[in-house]
Amino acid sequence: MKTITVLGSTGSIGTQTLDVVRENPDKLQVYALVAGTRVDEMEHQVREFKPQIAAMMDEKAAGELKARLHDLPVIVEQGMNGIMRTVTADKPDTVVTAISGRIGLEPTLAAIKEGKNIALANKETLVAGGDLVMDTAKRFGCSIIPVDSEHSAIFQCLEEPNGLLEKILITASGGPFLGWPPEKLNEVTPEMALKHPNWSMGAKITIDSATMMNKGLEVIEAHHLFGLGYDQIEVLIHPQSIVHSMVQYQDGSILAQLGRPDMRLPIQYALSYPVRWPNRFERLDLRGKTLTFIEPNLQEIPALALAYEAGRRGGTLPAVMNAANEVAVYAFLERKIGYRQIVHIVESICEEHEVLDAADLESIIEADDWARKRARERIQNG
Repeated sequence: MKTITVLGSTGSIGTQTLDVVRENPDKLQVYALVAGTRVDEMEHQVREFKPQIAAMMDEKAAGELKARLHDLPVIVEQGMNGIMRTVTADKPDTVVTAISGRIGLEPTLAAIKEGKNIALANKETLVAGGDLVMDTAKRFGCSIIPVDSEHSAIFQCLEEPNGLLEKILITASGGPFLGWPPEKLNEVTPEMALKHPNWSMGAKITIDSATMMNKGLEVIEAHHLFGLGYDQIEVLIHPQSIVHSMVQYQDGSILAQLGRPDMRLPIQYALSYPVRWPNRFERLDLRGKTLTFIEPNLQEIPALALAYEAGRRGGTLPAVMNAANEVAVYAFLERKIGYRQIVHIVESICEEHEVLDAADLESIIEADDWARKRARERIQNG
């Protein structure tokens, strides 16, 4: 029996994590659930899974949740201090980091320092503080198992020592605007960008998938997870989203992991590793399927090109890129800026930033705060 804390339990990955718990009641037990503001969803989850702690980032939401759950023996926490208590308590052995954004960095580090294994669904944690997180995990002897479908696929294909790898191939759907000319992208609305052709995800990651910044973040995440140089990390556009990623060995062999566009499988594998658990999830049927792969043109995908550049430069630059992107994406969703302005704003903030190479947690947070402030100023000033 594994005992888990789920950060971001009411989001897309969080709710699918709880689907996995339902499928494996004899193997998984929920110790704590953490969410932001969604009180209705959290109340339902607490009543079903009966965690010992429920934490809400929003103070008002925590107060409302506490009143609703007065009949249950559950502790309701609030804010970052409350979240920290859910990941540092003795009982959970695994923390599922499904919370969105850079905010996941601090609780992930705190959990690692308490000896917890991490099922990592928050790519921004490694984008902003990859060196720090991986070094800390090594120092405390903790495992970081990827939940992102692409990184889970790579992880599952690593049957040989990394020294025998030639490269990894991360697949990308290409998003809803694959093949669109640049001038047509000026017409894109939030509603259009939120219609992903294959995956059902949260709003922020769906917009990132449209711009392909999400794939850029995944490139940086892969660099840290698997210890490979950026020249060994290749992106291929695969519109069918069936091959979730591949690894190529030095003898030319390519191993691929295939599956339906369903996050429950990589979530379950991250929680079951090093074994596989059976489940009743729908199976992939390859009959009649066609698989195509397209080399991305980085000149036409500026977000992906920028991420490669930021990753290679390192230091605080990836954290700045990620922070500016978070602000710009939400500004687009609120109709304060146009779709193409998202990447323009991120590029301008990255160009302005004075990179600090030795990035400790304080430096990362300072760089993140600076980038958010500058991005908001750019948006406010038009």
